Amino acid sequence: MNEYAKLKKGERGAWVSIIAYLVLATTKLIIASAGNSEALRADGLNNTTDVIASVAVLIGLKISRKPPDEDHHYGHFRAETIASLIAAFIMMTVGIEVIIGTVQDIIQQKASEPSMLTAWTALAAALIMYGVYRYNLNLSKKVDSNALYAAAQDNRSDALVSVGASIGIFGSQFGVFWLDPLAGLIVGLIICKTAWDIFVDATHSLTDGYDEEGIEHIRESISDHPDVWAVKDVKARMQGNKTLVEATIHVNPDITVQEGHDITDEVEERLEKEKNIGYAHIHIEPYEEEKT
Repeated sequence: MNEYAKLKKGERGAWVSIIAYLVLATTKLIIASAGNSEALRADGLNNTTDVIASVAVLIGLKISRKPPDEDHHYGHFRAETIASLIAAFIMMTVGIEVIIGTVQDIIQQKASEPSMLTAWTALAAALIMYGVYRYNLNLSKKVDSNALYAAAQDNRSDALVSVGASIGIFGSQFGVFWLDPLAGLIVGLIICKTAWDIFVDATHSLTDGYDEEGIEHIRESISDHPDVWAVKDVKARMQGNKTLVEATIHVNPDITVQEGHDITDEVEERLEKEKNIGYAHIHIEPYEEEKT
């Protein structure tokens, strides 16, 4: 399956998330209003931001499938990362709104006893989101999509948020009325933390950052080739979900141009097979003994 086919298949996970979040957000906000639960309201607003984030991922996946053109020689794979960045700003805005609202309720002591229906709604939502998490997690492994894997982790955190909301609501049934708005506050903090994590990952990728441990693994894979006498330099960056690698290797200075070309082909094939790196530019230089 090529990169573009994987992106198209990955869109299924985005659609599953969008539909689930739309249904859950609508249900939670309606029941939270009727059942007087600040925790469930915050959880519903959290799912609203997730709808926006999932739509952004879907749009990013669709744009990423556009082939290279005269203005984008490497393709449009970074569109997905840009969409994640936009979603992070939206999520942070909603998270701050939830925090401000729940803090005001706690200060003004507006806490009240929510209905049991809101607690059971939160628990049911947690089970649904766990199912979505398992689906997207398995799909992300099949299509090798970092964005879909991140979305799956968000699905799991949403399931945990709903569990937390239900605990706060159940606690209020035993007279601990402040536990419901406190749970709403915690949900708001989780929304902001998730938004921050997405922002950090997206900006790291867009500024050509790459994990140092990953670089070392790539270097080791290149060094394992028997005709590579030394690895002088390795650079890597992300283009959407694709890893682009540039490396300079030292080889026997007496080989022919054709033999050098064969070595670079074999190194590139090794990287694709072992590290799933579809694009690598390998530059060869004659090996020279280091002078001491």
